[in-house]
Amino acid sequence: MKVKTLLFAGGAVLMGASSASAGGFQVYLPSQQSIGMGGVGVGLSMEQAAQFLNPGAMAMLRQNGVQVGVSATFARLAFQPTTGGEQRKLQNTTVTPFNVYASFGPKEGKFRAGIAVYTPYGSSLKYENGWEGRFSLKEIALRAVYLQPTVSYAITDQLSVGAGLMILASGSVNLQRAVALPSAEGSIELDGKTKAGFGVNAGIFFKPSTKLSLGISYRSKIDAKVEGGDVTIVNSIPALQGRFVGNKFSATLPLPATVNIGIGLMPTDKLTIGADVNFTQWSAYRSLRFDFSKDGAPAQVGLDTFSESKRSYDDGLTFRLGGQYQLNDKLALRVGGAYDISPVKDGYVTPETPDNDRIIGTAGVGYNITENFGVDASFMFQAILKRTQTEADLLDNGTTDRVAGTYRTNISIPGVGLRYSF
Repeated sequence: MKVKTLLFAGGAVLMGASSASAGGFQVYLPSQQSIGMGGVGVGLSMEQAAQFLNPGAMAMLRQNGVQVGVSATFARLAFQPTTGGEQRKLQNTTVTPFNVYASFGPKEGKFRAGIAVYTPYGSSLKYENGWEGRFSLKEIALRAVYLQPTVSYAITDQLSVGAGLMILASGSVNLQRAVALPSAEGSIELDGKTKAGFGVNAGIFFKPSTKLSLGISYRSKIDAKVEGGDVTIVNSIPALQGRFVGNKFSATLPLPATVNIGIGLMPTDKLTIGADVNFTQWSAYRSLRFDFSKDGAPAQVGLDTFSESKRSYDDGLTFRLGGQYQLNDKLALRVGGAYDISPVKDGYVTPETPDNDRIIGTAGVGYNITENFGVDASFMFQAILKRTQTEADLLDNGTTDRVAGTYRTNISIPGVGLRYSF
């Protein structure tokens, strides 16, 4: 067994900590308001979540405020092996990403400061016992928390700029896979935490008239690192103990930069329309390497002291469109959609990221309970297009460390949020 087949599923160790982008079970969840409108907001100045969407727009907010939100992601995945046999299903898993935003500043002033805490990425996957890809991945759970202090300044009544320090404050991963042996089948587990990582989220917002607004934002690349992660033999048998000497691992993943462009249209006082394009520089993700050690010195896991698996991602684009209609002073209705182009090429699909292009539909509602306090609800449905990976694809690309077959995935994401302005 080549060591490169051991831990390729660990790409999800750090993937879940990345910036807003396509790929795997990552979902784009800025806020309940934005979700209901298809995820738009780069070219709008409507809510405290501007800190994530476009920090430049925060200075244009009319009031100080705090908002919190939480979503629940329900993934339904089915896998059909190319060799035939029964269809395998993903066991039910739920992840609850959350967001907290607050901004403050003089109501008539040009300066505004804010703080954001959010978990836009996290995943939990558990395949059926005995599925054909268990030697690649059986189960994975990951979580990441970001902290972002932000400042924004209105240069004129039409133009504002802003920037935030993105801090990967906390991240963790646990993954398990089966190991094939001549006379037995074992299991191994990886568990690790990411080190703190830093990046910049900056943006410019321009509103030339009451009917039109434009925005552009940039989120820089973060190098996310796991050092001193634990490698554990789950069912300790002599055949496994002889192969796995190393008990620690380390890895570094470049989390790609994103450029986001948005436009806002306000045809009437009640109707707001937004359109965004997100460009993610996934081409920075060429391969994934793990280094193994024991007592601080290099140690073998399998046949080598390291493993390396190809990724060779393409850059990705996501197109978003959404709108809000203010029915009356109390009630706002929202709807939107998006088309997300996968960065994963044929022959590079892995069980932790059974990805393909996504068709996304969203809806939402906002209700003002009082003049200052309101509630928002959202729902997102992602249909990941059927993806078939053949043995020929794997052989042609030298990626035989993953499994051939057809993946079908749908993700449902309900959410609710509260907001208070003052």
